[in-house]
Amino acid sequence: MMDILLHLDSYPEPTPLGAIDQAVDFASLFEGRLTALALEVLIRPPTNPLANTLINLAGLAAGEQARSAHACKELTLHFQERANARNALAGVVITQADMRSVGDWVAHHAKTRDACIVPVMNELDGQRSVAEAVIFASGRPVIVFRPGHADLPCQGINTVVLAWDNSRTAARAMADALPLLKRAAKVTVLTVTNEKASATPGIGRDVIRHLTLHGVNADIDEIDGGGKSIGATLDVYLERTSCDLLVMGAYGKSRVREFVLGGATAHVLARMKVPLFLAH
Repeated sequence: MMDILLHLDSYPEPTPLGAIDQAVDFASLFEGRLTALALEVLIRPPTNPLANTLINLAGLAAGEQARSAHACKELTLHFQERANARNALAGVVITQADMRSVGDWVAHHAKTRDACIVPVMNELDGQRSVAEAVIFASGRPVIVFRPGHADLPCQGINTVVLAWDNSRTAARAMADALPLLKRAAKVTVLTVTNEKASATPGIGRDVIRHLTLHGVNADIDEIDGGGKSIGATLDVYLERTSCDLLVMGAYGKSRVREFVLGGATAHVLARMKVPLFLAH
């Protein structure tokens, strides 16, 4: 995992500098190289002569766009300094995009990377929709974290939990995450039984065989869903388990170019307890 994209949000609230530091330090754990993508948001006010006369709507829009452009410069400057110091700099891309197409642009650039890192600060900052666009439109995995709540490991990767239900997306997530799994001190293959037909006791044994051949130190943990949702079961498990990263397949289906997330995927994104590695 040498070629990683980091999305820097410029509007309305810029990505915190501490989130950039986390992403750089995390990539440095496995000699990764980061390209920062900062998008200057194009703000086009509606054509309304009266509103423009009364409140200078065009001037307000121009000011907000200038704020976004300034944030792009500040964020990428800090990124370059930090990435250079950690020998993790691959490049910087600054471009423009309409607010509604930010996710599409990030997904476009992520297609030719090994993974894309997306910091998410809160439900309203738009970064969750960016992460979803990357998951479903790029064909590449996304690493999502929330600074201060679900921080990326920066000193070393101790324990990674691989959610395994024998699905295609779980297999894809395992394959995409293999470079990280090899760096972890331990990988726990977690199966929640009595939740779906494919997740039966013992299905993790062949995963252990595969990971062992790749030099991954892995063990199995099985828990009974007990009639609870998979999201609620994961919450309980992660609260009592020390975990640096949760790897899982992302579920979704197309609906007129919109993607409806599966229950587990939507749950872990909304209630992020640890950084997520999601693949579809």
